[in-house]
Amino acid sequence: MKREKVESLEDARNRVDAIDDALIELIATRQFYVDQVIRFKRKSEDIKSPRIEEVIEKVCVQASEQGLDPELIENIYREMIQHFIRRELKEIHL
Repeated sequence: MKREKVESLEDARNRVDAIDDALIELIATRQFYVDQVIRFKRKSEDIKSPRIEEVIEKVCVQASEQGLDPELIENIYREMIQHFIRRELKEIHL
């Protein structure tokens, strides 16, 4: 996403709002694909896999490269992943 200097508070807020809209759409798309993954998981070990830590490590590196606090991104991703795990467990009745 392009980063440009803004000239007013209103412009900055409008851009933040647009980013929020994009984030919601991306999270909804992520949820869609996580829901697809459920079809391939039948045991709790499949859900609570080493992949979680791989994802966390990857996004923390990306956060650092973008000048973000990796701890913030780790916290966001852990919460999001835990939410999706609860959905998965409910879906496959574990």
